[in-house]
Amino acid sequence: MLADRIEGKWIDVFARVFELCELKRGDSVAILSETQSRAVNVQLAELALHRLGARAFHVTVPSPPQRAPVAVRSTGASDALQGLEPVVAACAASTMVVDLTVEGMLHAPELPAILKGGARLLMVSNEHPEALERLAPDPALEPKVKEGYRLLKAAKQMRVSSVAGSNLTVDVTDAMTAGVWGWCTKPGTVAHWPGGIVLCFPRAGTVNGRLVMTPGDVNLTFKRYLESPVTLVIEDDYVTAVEGYGPDAVLMRDYFAAWGDREAYGVSHVGWGMNPAARWEALTMYDKRDTNGTELRAVAGNFLYSTGANETAGRHTLGHFDLPMRGCTVSLDGNVVVRDGVLREELA
Repeated sequence: MLADRIEGKWIDVFARVFELCELKRGDSVAILSETQSRAVNVQLAELALHRLGARAFHVTVPSPPQRAPVAVRSTGASDALQGLEPVVAACAASTMVVDLTVEGMLHAPELPAILKGGARLLMVSNEHPEALERLAPDPALEPKVKEGYRLLKAAKQMRVSSVAGSNLTVDVTDAMTAGVWGWCTKPGTVAHWPGGIVLCFPRAGTVNGRLVMTPGDVNLTFKRYLESPVTLVIEDDYVTAVEGYGPDAVLMRDYFAAWGDREAYGVSHVGWGMNPAARWEALTMYDKRDTNGTELRAVAGNFLYSTGANETAGRHTLGHFDLPMRGCTVSLDGNVVVRDGVLREELA
């Protein structure tokens, strides 16, 4: 386990990220956390904002009761705010929200109201600061992610294939599309750190096919490298079968079923990683309490398939899987952007 203490170098890296967000002296910044948030990151955010001369204030809520039938990890669908209007109002009135909730506010029902108020929101993944330091945003990533975003935004169909047998088609017409490079500068926008990913949230009924996960691929919800093959059968957005006989398939079937919620089987988002600093083997280096695993989603050339909340399709659920896969080919309207797990040249 890594030590949870304040390090000057970590204040430096938080300050650099906030500078990329173009925060100015006197800007009001809400540090949003809950009682189970990683305390060292909350403190680092405060100290870095103080260094920049921002007018930081804390909004801390009690972590809500655990009502889910299973352990919940890394959903981006935090229910920490519980619709508390004074909290939403305080965040919405700020220049920026530094989101340090445990699960993150990406799919939280309160997020639209916060953004509508004019705030921008930076999700800081629940990582040990050692990982955040290593994955500090690189300005060189921004134009490449923007190009990936442009290609996906203009596309009508995504197709994903692999030598293992994956064959997935996604109608991405009018899908909500995002490109994240690790910081945000405009009112009403969202970014997350670590960044380096292009993805979209498809409309309802637009995802069909099979995904074959092989040993070494990752079930990020479990923070586990697969040791046995798993095949997902997807029909009109929903995983209708989890095929496989090893422990990985058994665990996935049990976790899906435990929710008792059809929406937990629905697609959340699809996309690919673009961050050359992110490392596939990173999960082997951390105790599970020290990592949220966001790095694996951003590894350059991985294909990311996720189940769970999807506002474009009208679904909200805390049931969630993030499933990064290596060795896939991703094409947009027949135009290859990732070939056998390698980004094409202008995106790399």
